[in-house]
Amino acid sequence: MRFLADMGISMHTVRWLRQQGHDVVHLHEQGLQRLSDEEILAKARDEERVVLTMDLDFGYLLASGKERMPSVVLFRLHDERSEMVNLRLAEVLSKCQSDLEAGAIVSVSERSIRIRTLPVQ
Repeated sequence: MRFLADMGISMHTVRWLRQQGHDVVHLHEQGLQRLSDEEILAKARDEERVVLTMDLDFGYLLASGKERMPSVVLFRLHDERSEMVNLRLAEVLSKCQSDLEAGAIVSVSERSIRIRTLPVQ
């Protein structure tokens, strides 16, 4: 899969995804850490990437804009260390790949993975 990592996502997670064979870019690597949330969504849509983020605003923007893409994986973890993010992301990838390809907001906590199909009704 193709991913766009927001600023809250560790480079350890980016490297882990690359080791798994995924195409991942991090905003910081491209000098784009000051992009607005709307610009990040547009970039992800244009490049057909799934946004990885800890920022709740992305879900709200997609829901209010009636967008079908891009998909977003939203981490809502108390433990935001890359080891925990990677563990939960591995589960998301094994269970939600087709949802992400079709357009979804996937909210990930320590206890659950919730999927909302886009566009949000």
